[in-house]
Amino acid sequence: MKPVRFAPEFSDELAEAVAWYATQGPGLPQRFLEEVEQTLEAVQTRPASFPCIRDLMPDFQIHRALLARFPYAVLFLALDEEVRVLAIAHLKREPGYWLNRLQP
Repeated sequence: MKPVRFAPEFSDELAEAVAWYATQGPGLPQRFLEEVEQTLEAVQTRPASFPCIRDLMPDFQIHRALLARFPYAVLFLALDEEVRVLAIAHLKREPGYWLNRLQP
């Protein structure tokens, strides 16, 4: 199992999504967080099982792990020594906003 390193913006994105779901109904923030946690565990244990995003940057293999019941994805790089999580991104808002987080 590889260690996971998060982009600094990840925690703000997660907090924003949780705050929004808190306005949508009881129990939704907790269900969202549980699903994010399950997805991150899967990313950590089997990163290569998630599809690569095509046509972005040939030097990096950017993977996308979709949340099952929420319109979000965990976007990450599967590097030799670690999994680098770039974003928890809403699937319909500002596609590709996280691309500036890529560093060689």
